[in-house]
Amino acid sequence: MKHNGIIAYEGFPFIIFSLVLTVLAAFVGVIWLAAVLAAMSVFMICFFRNPERHFQDDDKLVICPADGKIIKIEEVDVQDSIAGRFKKISIFMNVFNVHVNRAPYEGTIEKIHYHEGKFLSANLDKASEENERNEIMIRTNDGRAIWVVQIAGLIARRIVCWTREEAIIKKGERFGLIRFGSRVEVFLPSDSRIVVKLNDKVRAGQTTLGFLS
Repeated sequence: MKHNGIIAYEGFPFIIFSLVLTVLAAFVGVIWLAAVLAAMSVFMICFFRNPERHFQDDDKLVICPADGKIIKIEEVDVQDSIAGRFKKISIFMNVFNVHVNRAPYEGTIEKIHYHEGKFLSANLDKASEENERNEIMIRTNDGRAIWVVQIAGLIARRIVCWTREEAIIKKGERFGLIRFGSRVEVFLPSDSRIVVKLNDKVRAGQTTLGFLS
């Protein structure tokens, strides 16, 4: 199933439900409630929007997987399922950002590992290890590993992943979303060159995070 509609498929139940409630409230004459529900409907449409994005490609270019703000850039040694030394970039997504996630690089989906967890505020460091999260490993065509981690936030209660293990994914391709405020982390090989800076505003499928060596 393709996920390139202007509204993410997962948003339709929320949008339709709020629109129906808006019509019902207006029909029975509770105008203030209808206005509130109409505003909620507009918010739902904005939240689940799924715009087209374009970027100037380069063989080594790593594209941003999420809209939001860069809240951390660090080099880490990881001993979990993504064992190794990586440069980690953390992106915080507030409720007004586009929440559809895109692949930072092309390759094969070698592993997907879902973790149940808490729902702490996604801007906290401990959210990386304690919150519900979904780890996706992309094996590039030259054999390098790139990890993308979808992390649920304080309000988010469901991570959606549209890809599967052994699937071929293109750079910038939509692979999932996280509902209502969340965090996405990218783990790049330690010799990668990072070009974004702390507190930069970034856009999925458009902003360049860095370059592989």
